[in-house]
Amino acid sequence: MRLYLFIVLCSFSVLCFGQHKVCFSVDDMPVVNYGINDTTYQGELFDGLVSAFNRNHIPAIGFVNEKKVWNEAGEITFQVNLLNRWINSGLELGNHSYSHYDYNEISCKDFTDDILKGETILRKLLLANNKQLKYFRHPFLHIGNTKDKADSLAEFLSAHNYTTAPVTIDNEDYLFAVAYHRALKKQDSALVKQIRTDFVNYIEQKVKYYEKQSLTLFGKDINQILLIHASKLNSDCIDALAAMFTKNNYEFISMDEALKDDVYNTPVTKYGKWGISWIDRWALSMGKKGDFFKDEPVTPDYITKMAE
Repeated sequence: MRLYLFIVLCSFSVLCFGQHKVCFSVDDMPVVNYGINDTTYQGELFDGLVSAFNRNHIPAIGFVNEKKVWNEAGEITFQVNLLNRWINSGLELGNHSYSHYDYNEISCKDFTDDILKGETILRKLLLANNKQLKYFRHPFLHIGNTKDKADSLAEFLSAHNYTTAPVTIDNEDYLFAVAYHRALKKQDSALVKQIRTDFVNYIEQKVKYYEKQSLTLFGKDINQILLIHASKLNSDCIDALAAMFTKNNYEFISMDEALKDDVYNTPVTKYGKWGISWIDRWALSMGKKGDFFKDEPVTPDYITKMAE
C-alpha cells in the first residue's frame, strides 16, 4: 500500500511539476573569432560547440551570417565545411542575414535583400542533406521599430516561408565572451576560470528570472528559447550550461518543439528600438510597466569593464 501511494505521489509530482523545456539557439555562425583567422583555432572552437551539444543530447539550432562564408574569391571552403559538420552532426541551421545589418537603421527593401543574399549557401547545404531552411533570427533582435516596419518584414518572411525564431532567455553572453577572449589572450588562468563560473551563474539567474516572468504573464511554464553566440566562451561552457539546466530540471528540445507552445501566438503590439526578449515584448504589449522588469539580473561590473 505504501509503495502504491509513493508511486501515485511521484506521478502527481511529475504532472504538477514536470520538466521545464529549453531550446538552445546559437547566433553569428559559423564562429565569432574576434579577428583570429587561424583555421585551427576556429575549427577547435566550432568542434567544441558541436561535440558538447551532441554529448549532452542538445538539438541546437545555429543561425548563420553568410558574409563569414565568402571572400573576394568566392566561397570559403573551410567555413562551408564547418557548416556541413554542424548539419551532419544532426543540428539545425537558420538564416541570420548575410551582413547582420540593424533593421532599425536601413530600409525594409535593403534588409530583405540581405536576407535573401544570406541563404545562398544555406539552402544548398540543407537541400543536400534533405533539410529545409525554415527559420530566421533577427540581428540584434530588432524586429522593426514601428508597426508598419515590423509588419512589412513579417509579410516578407511569411511569403518566403520563413518562421521567426524568437528568444525568451535573452542575455549579454557577448560581453562575457569579449572578456573571456581578453583573459585568454593575457593567459590569466584564474580570471578565465572565474569568468566561466560567473557566466554559468549569470545564465542560471537569467533562467530563473524568465521562468518567473513567464509564470506571471501566462500562469504556466513555457517552452523557453535561449540565445547564445558561437564564441570560444560558449564552446568551453556548453557542458557546464547543460549541467546547470539539467540541475534545474530542464529538457533540451528543438526549435520545432519549442514553437508548439501556444504562447508563441501571443501578439506583439508595442514597438520600439529594443533588442529584447519576446517575454519582454509580450509584457509591454500587455501593458506591464517598470516594476514588472525590476529584478532582471545584471552583468557583473568587471565583465562590462573588460568588454569596453
